[in-house]
Amino acid sequence: MTNTRADCSNSPWSVFLIFLRLGLTSFGGPIAHLGYFRAEFVTRRRWLSERSYADLVALCQFLPGPASSQVGIALGLSRAGYGGAVAAWAGFTLPSAVLLVLFALGIAHHSSALPPGVLHGLKVVAVAVVAQAVWGMARNLCQGAARLILMLIAGGVALLVPSAWGQVGVIVVTGVIGLLLLKPTPNAEHEALPMPIRRRTGALWLLLFALLLMALPLLAQNLPNQGLALVDAFYRAGALVFGGGHVVLPLLQAEVVPPQWISNDLFLAGYGAAQAVPGPLFTFAAFLGAAMQPDPNGWLGGLICLLAIFAPSFLLVFGALPFWETLRRSPRTQAALTGVNAGVVGLLLAALYRPVWTSAIFSVYDLGLAVLALVALMAWKLPPWLVVAASAGLGWLLSLTAG
Repeated sequence: MTNTRADCSNSPWSVFLIFLRLGLTSFGGPIAHLGYFRAEFVTRRRWLSERSYADLVALCQFLPGPASSQVGIALGLSRAGYGGAVAAWAGFTLPSAVLLVLFALGIAHHSSALPPGVLHGLKVVAVAVVAQAVWGMARNLCQGAARLILMLIAGGVALLVPSAWGQVGVIVVTGVIGLLLLKPTPNAEHEALPMPIRRRTGALWLLLFALLLMALPLLAQNLPNQGLALVDAFYRAGALVFGGGHVVLPLLQAEVVPPQWISNDLFLAGYGAAQAVPGPLFTFAAFLGAAMQPDPNGWLGGLICLLAIFAPSFLLVFGALPFWETLRRSPRTQAALTGVNAGVVGLLLAALYRPVWTSAIFSVYDLGLAVLALVALMAWKLPPWLVVAASAGLGWLLSLTAG
């Protein structure tokens, strides 16, 4: 692991504070979150190399659940053990979860105090964040014509098949192509993340994940209890959904609306509010838990649903990483990862266009703001949180001008 910058962030508390800042400023969805993480932990803090980061993103794309949150959990785990994993998740997740619980408890009228241009400015800055990530990762991971062509093909396929399974398919196919046709960079040595989990312990975490997935539905059916029913529903949502974010919404809607735990109108209102807060979209679970009609609801209900939907992510990351570190030492695995890394960059390139660009750039002013944000990140080397805040303010000013 490269660590050329002095960094006293080896305690869970330090990890929490770093991720808390990201949790307060990381707007734009999971792809943008991966861009923020790259800027913070690869470029600025140098916790890991570009290649190790891309490998970690590839693993988390394979796992069900929210990929960006799983990357954060893995980074916290490698930095400060189990406590660091929890600290990274808490710092990144709690800001949006608290805001959504407050919204559910009836403080929705405060949302009108947020000027509409601010939210649009946050969407525009996500374009710059993702563009910076695509440029940096392509420059390091797609050297040579073969990898560049593979990246472009992967991006095109991702646009033509815009689904979670399409993304998983791109990663699988590019991995096979890498194994058969590509070779890893000769001077690129494996850089392992510090991993405080042995393979036997990892196997136990994976076994616990599977046991809970099978046992919770049986317990909820035979022991009628609303709290247990919530844990079962939200654990399954976090365990079975590939693609994270928006993909989990249909499953959650099917779980909470038909039994009349929450009305469909309130469900959609909460989904709209979730778009306006930073951090992972899975914190929508906190809104649903707080807004439930039967007990438990409020803060307790929000906490139960939040923990239940993220529990599979912890178990999968703790279980998969020890085996992943062993696998990626193999020359054959490294050859496959050479193709996978090009595929991951292609997925980011596709996401840069849709949904990031298409949901934010509507005028020449939006384009100008995105270019300005990109220059601030890449040429002026300003910290991402400052660029986010400035873009929100400029978005507000532009809305006043347009009005």
